Amino acid sequence: MTPIIRPTDDKAFAEKLIRQNMSGYYQYLDMRWDTELFDRQWGELDSYALVINASRVGLLCINHDEDAYYIRELQIDPMWQRQGLGTAAIRFTAETAQQADIHLVRLRVFGINPAIALYQRMGFRILKTAKGMHTMERRIL
Repeated sequence: MTPIIRPTDDKAFAEKLIRQNMSGYYQYLDMRWDTELFDRQWGELDSYALVINASRVGLLCINHDEDAYYIRELQIDPMWQRQGLGTAAIRFTAETAQQADIHLVRLRVFGINPAIALYQRMGFRILKTAKGMHTMERRIL
């Protein structure tokens, strides 16, 4: 399934989806949601809604420096997971990086998150692991 990926500035939608999807990991790892940090970082990201049939079903937040594009958030509504939306968002990020003549995409993911399998299928490799988080990278040719 191919979503429409369009810019969004709906911070409330983003925060709700992130908190919904990540709450289990936060509980398991005894972490707390930091609203102030989310508010500060929101303005620094290029944020996109993934849309199917006029409904927002996912969120992609990215930013970049001169070396790489960074996937900061990739969240799919649980009802829409495992239908290719994450793959579409990763491809969108890779294409965006390529257009900017940047050849790396990086992300961080909880080491217990099953999305690691998706990232590895999409060509990401683990660079390092610290504090329960994997830093992953994919080279774009």
